[in-house]
Amino acid sequence: MKTTVLILWGLLIAGAAFPQHMPMNMEKSQKEQHLPFYTKIGNREIYHLYIGDTIVNYTGKKRPAMAINGSIPAPALEFTEGDTAEIYIHNEMMMETSIHWHGVILPNRYDGVSYLTTAPIKPGETHFYKFPLVQHGTLWYHSHTMTQQQSGIYGAFIIHPKQQIAQKEYTLLLSDWTDENPEQVERSLHNQTDWYAIKKGSTQNYAEAISKGYLGTKLTNEWKRMIAMDVSDVYYDRFLSNGSPQQQASQFKAGDKVTLHVINGSSSAYFWLNYAGGKITVVASDGQAVEPVKVDRMIIAVAETYDVEVTVPKDGSFEFLATAEDRSGSTSLWLGDGAKVKAKPLPKLQYFEGMKMMNGMMTMSGNRQKMDGMQMSNQKMDMNRVMYPEITEDTASSMKKTMDTVGKKMDSMAATYMSGMDMGATDMTTSGDLVTLNYGMLKAPHPTTLPPGPVKVFTFNLTGNMNRYVWTINNKTVSESDKILIKKGENVRIILYNNTMMRHPMHLHGHYFRVLNGQGEYAPLKNTLDIMPMETDTIEFAATASGDWFFHCHILYHMMSGMGRIFSYENSPKNPEIPDSTKAIKKVYADDQRFFPTAKIGLESNGSDGNISLVNTRWKIQTLWKLGTTDEKGYESETIVGRYLGQMQWLYAYAGFDYQYRKVNGPEKNLFGQISNQNNRHTVVAGLAYALPLLFVADARIDGNGKLRLQLGRDDIPVTSRLRFSLMGNTDKEYNAGLRYIITKYFSISGHYDSDMGLGAGLTILY
Repeated sequence: MKTTVLILWGLLIAGAAFPQHMPMNMEKSQKEQHLPFYTKIGNREIYHLYIGDTIVNYTGKKRPAMAINGSIPAPALEFTEGDTAEIYIHNEMMMETSIHWHGVILPNRYDGVSYLTTAPIKPGETHFYKFPLVQHGTLWYHSHTMTQQQSGIYGAFIIHPKQQIAQKEYTLLLSDWTDENPEQVERSLHNQTDWYAIKKGSTQNYAEAISKGYLGTKLTNEWKRMIAMDVSDVYYDRFLSNGSPQQQASQFKAGDKVTLHVINGSSSAYFWLNYAGGKITVVASDGQAVEPVKVDRMIIAVAETYDVEVTVPKDGSFEFLATAEDRSGSTSLWLGDGAKVKAKPLPKLQYFEGMKMMNGMMTMSGNRQKMDGMQMSNQKMDMNRVMYPEITEDTASSMKKTMDTVGKKMDSMAATYMSGMDMGATDMTTSGDLVTLNYGMLKAPHPTTLPPGPVKVFTFNLTGNMNRYVWTINNKTVSESDKILIKKGENVRIILYNNTMMRHPMHLHGHYFRVLNGQGEYAPLKNTLDIMPMETDTIEFAATASGDWFFHCHILYHMMSGMGRIFSYENSPKNPEIPDSTKAIKKVYADDQRFFPTAKIGLESNGSDGNISLVNTRWKIQTLWKLGTTDEKGYESETIVGRYLGQMQWLYAYAGFDYQYRKVNGPEKNLFGQISNQNNRHTVVAGLAYALPLLFVADARIDGNGKLRLQLGRDDIPVTSRLRFSLMGNTDKEYNAGLRYIITKYFSISGHYDSDMGLGAGLTILY
């Protein structure tokens, strides 16, 4: 048994320590390439892009990454509307890859989703893309294979209009960077670690709740079976502007009006944008022009692009500041030359205010409260606003009072209070003189009404939960749902309802949709919609293409978890990129079906206990053990296979095999009077585990001998940011309690008392 545990742990550690893509070559300069990077022949604009492994150092540590032509971000590709793009992608890595041209209207076969629209680019292969450029605007490109975007495969894609207007411009590509292997980030998210919350200071532990007067809020939160409030999933080591924490654009002078092509190429980070030089004028979104609107600040969702105009007001260098939504870091572009003028920084979020608001909005079933007549849409009511310390005191007080009232009414189920209150018409984005952009402010310069045709309506509830990191639409992942059939000539309307407490940037490939935001026939066109918690938004598009097109949340780890759908045009011609569509679609479905390993191993003076698991969206395979240091302490091993049930997955049904040996004097009886037989127990077991209020888990099981066991316990109660408390008791008269102090993501100092093994202290290893 000891040998097996050590071997398994060694294999798991090896997976954490060594990336799955080792550097094949260092950064290549353009001179080392065999072909020119860019050429133009007539109206043909030709690029050669080489994808390779490389090494980067953003934090003082050398880390593996992926680069295009030796650059992170990838080179900005610039074109002219009406020309033809011809792009050669050379894969110099040891793994397959892909490139998706985000927001570009093109033939289905070149969209770049491996196995769905485009053949994967195998190691050593070159893939050729050729498509006409039928639009202009600020777009971008990135890998659509596994977590490669997080490793560095993303770049700007700018299409200039045929009749170019003389202007001063600058392309700003924002991104997030983690020193961790992104595949380990994804695995950790699926295994309920709160290490990222520790790094961000957002654990909302009991000590903090007591010291800040929010104990009741914390207890209510856990009574409703919710974990700590957060606005993002991952802790990032750096946030980058064009690949650096700081960028200097000293070519601009006092009085210059500059058009910034701002692209959020992050894997999961939203950014608040504000400018030290004054107002920000929004002139385009997702490459589509809008009537100019001036704001003081704005949020840019993952995968969105905005064209904004700013002015260098006088001599000096003015900060265009991009702050991560969770306030864990920022990145800056400095416009102008001379003394630096900083933008106002954004302070730390008030998480307990957010938790209090969330408590009032959510029911015991994990759904949002029913609120008759309450319509939140188009970012007009930012539910996270209660957490922003930077808003004025009067506005904060007013907002807090409003949300307290709403929470009380909801908690008492007096929904009639909200009847007739149209929150969609309530603009809560202005506080005093501070104006924040929302979608309701966007207006297209020309009518965008759809052509006549039959209307097909779909309702998508964005569902999921942070407890197990499951993200779905209508409680189904991509692999669990059928393709959505549409016909050319139809107008497709999608009603999106966000039933989660996180924002989701929903992106539609190959099409632009109208955002029905109250602007009538001038509704703005976008390809990515940020739908906030509790919102209901409506979008529509004309079905004018053919083939299969992906619609998904653009937070990388949400998409990989399964939050998406596939729109499929009926009677489409065969895609030459996908010769065996039946086999290929299984590859697409495999993304959200993967199993992730996890382990918790206690090595203490009284022995070893722990578990090793394989977990995916619905299933868990787990081996648990206790290994004492003497025959009296004994040993036990239990292997079970189970499935999580329900939208919130609070119910877990399982079956397996249990073996236990412990030297005891005479037979032992459980609380029901049944013989426990702990000295030589080997039997099949089956049971149900259910998450109770306060996040305790009740477990009822029966074994092959007819013996019943009831158990109640909870792991990892957050006493402080790093101190965790666990306890368990069952009807076999077994019980334990322990403390664990987290040192790193993988190691903790721990101690616990176990009724079989006694008192011990040592280390706990987590994977």
